[in-house]
Amino acid sequence: MDALSDDGQHGLTLIAFIGSVFSPYYALSGRHDPANHCAINVALYGQPRLWTMTERGRAALRRGPDHLTIGPSTLTWADGGLSVSIDERTAPLPRPVRGRIRVFPAALNSQTFRLDGAGRHRWRPVLPSARVEVHLESPALSWSGAGYFDTNDGDEPMQAAFRRWDWSRGCTADGGTAILYDITPRHADQGPTLLALRSAPDGSLVPADMPPPAPLPMGPAWRVARGTRCDAGTCPRVVETLEDTPFYTRSVVDTALWGERVRSVHESLDLERLRSRWVPWLLPFRMPRIGGR
Repeated sequence: MDALSDDGQHGLTLIAFIGSVFSPYYALSGRHDPANHCAINVALYGQPRLWTMTERGRAALRRGPDHLTIGPSTLTWADGGLSVSIDERTAPLPRPVRGRIRVFPAALNSQTFRLDGAGRHRWRPVLPSARVEVHLESPALSWSGAGYFDTNDGDEPMQAAFRRWDWSRGCTADGGTAILYDITPRHADQGPTLLALRSAPDGSLVPADMPPPAPLPMGPAWRVARGTRCDAGTCPRVVETLEDTPFYTRSVVDTALWGERVRSVHESLDLERLRSRWVPWLLPFRMPRIGGR
């Protein structure tokens, strides 16, 4: 889930992992037991800027058709929306992140998309458009804004199928959402996965013409390559880099899509970097693990 506040001063990303795809502990275990490698990642942007991602074992996991609990944090689907109770701590310097988030759907999408030719990786943008209300006790913070909620699942590690991807979602003038997925496969005999989608009023996603590629500047510190798509004759602009890591960037990008200006949450993922020998040694400083093996 991600959201940007209406006043442009705050942002939020929340990811619940079962089988934490970026986890060095999960990789070292052979990835045989995803339920034993769970985490809730919360990233706050603006002031304050905080990050949490504590990995936990299977004893911390409880789930059902309408709820997911990992340690002290819970996501619940109730009353036609998503309610999230957060109780996490930042790393490497411990600081509590505690409070509630409510996600109110504009519409619900039931389509699932295959991200590779074999169908081993799947993606469903459950709520392409939503309103998000953030009420935190620690830090003391409240705001609301436009948001988005999706799910990914796969039968193998992402780096087994893909080299990299660029993804973005942005709000359109009609209250809908524009989503772009540009995926480079690992194997040369497979063509790229290119998805350009617009949400309809009922929440369904309809194909749109894929705009031509456009470069973005690399991540400022770790130099991860970023790219996007935009209307011919226009130039995208990075408004803010939210995350800049050895293998991943998250940014706010202004672009032009199908004749209108769109401000998007954008991510670039370099899976060649994630496969390298040196990156896993950096991750435990931001991703501590509790709860045994």
